[in-house]
Amino acid sequence: MKNICFCFQMHSPYRLKRYRFFEIGNDHYYYDDMATEDHVNWLVHTSYMPLCHTLRDMINLSKNKFHCALSVSGTMIELFEQFSPEMIDILKELAATKCVEFVAAPYSYSLASEYDLNEFKAQMELQAKLIESVLNTKVQTVWNTELLYTDETAYNLYKMGYKTIMTEGAKHILSWKTPNYVYQSAGAPKMKVLLRNAGLSDELSFHFSDSTWHNYPIDAEKYANQLLALPKEEDIINIWVGADTFGIRQHSDTGIFDFLKALPYYVLEREMGFMTPSEAAKKLSAESVITAPFPLTWSGEAKDLSTFTGNDLQQEAIQKLYAVAERVHLCQDKNLKLNWLRLQDINYLHNMNHIDQGATQFESAYDAFINYMNVLSDFLQRVDEQYPTTIENEELNELLKTIQNQEKEIEELEKQLKEAKKAKKACTKKAEK
Repeated sequence: MKNICFCFQMHSPYRLKRYRFFEIGNDHYYYDDMATEDHVNWLVHTSYMPLCHTLRDMINLSKNKFHCALSVSGTMIELFEQFSPEMIDILKELAATKCVEFVAAPYSYSLASEYDLNEFKAQMELQAKLIESVLNTKVQTVWNTELLYTDETAYNLYKMGYKTIMTEGAKHILSWKTPNYVYQSAGAPKMKVLLRNAGLSDELSFHFSDSTWHNYPIDAEKYANQLLALPKEEDIINIWVGADTFGIRQHSDTGIFDFLKALPYYVLEREMGFMTPSEAAKKLSAESVITAPFPLTWSGEAKDLSTFTGNDLQQEAIQKLYAVAERVHLCQDKNLKLNWLRLQDINYLHNMNHIDQGATQFESAYDAFINYMNVLSDFLQRVDEQYPTTIENEELNELLKTIQNQEKEIEELEKQLKEAKKAKKACTKKAEK
């Protein structure tokens, strides 16, 4: 049976305010709250809320046969809680249906998996805890930032306890293969890899309203027939798009929401089904091995990290940011750690791309770079006040070891205390009898 796996991705950064050179050392608040609120509300009312209502209707109309996934960053959930709590309510409603899977992602949508493994682990854990506490559901599958994947990342995630990862079905890793199977990671043989069908996904994201597109107009019946026409043995078709496809990239007057709402009827009528990523990984066997020794993403023509790290400005920013990672990990200043988390957002690097800046308030990549580096300079000064750069690496490593040993000792003592309490409780029950 052929199955369709939909996933919709939601993320937006905190907007940086105009931060000038003379503010370094004097102003430690880096964000434009009004611009952030306006942007979040625009996303919610134009795209995210109508999409979630449509997904709820699709689940109800299909009698719970429609299944899909949502990738919502920790930052995005934070922003919903601050500026649009009604989004939290609808996400809870979707989670309660058990038809929607919420997948794991780095909390701040960062490149930590490439630059700082400890930070990557911390962000994955933080986002998983937030999803569980806010939406009362556990994450099982990983959507790394921009679908970032390497064999090493798969290995690291497997050690964290994850069994499934999502990435781009790029031609240079597929060769003659198709993305429409479950694969096995070369970096972690027990890790299942799901690959995005770029063609069918991009048809919705970029071509739905394109009158020059060979398939125009795209309607639900025609799209379902496209899916059905794929070889019978290809058992999972992964259609993953930014949630802003619906209402923003493709405006509501194009009929994009009506298309989505009608799709389950035509898919189910043709005896195809829907799966979440974790359902696909559990129910379907791996066809073969996929290897990616170098970073793979869904961004740009090259499907690598060049959109975010491809020029000197971006390289300068990211190297300076992660150079202080160990020092930030040592500090106990909550506000400093919060800034550290937020400043890792990949969107700030995207703004420094000369060719594609995305949605940005800056006039040029250089303008975005100067603003970010001013912010970063103030942040680095604050880090230096906590742990001066005069501290040698050896001394810093010793501090880290001490902290790690203390954490292990605390864990062991907590374990012993728990066992003692259990034993005491058992003795009390025995005495009562």
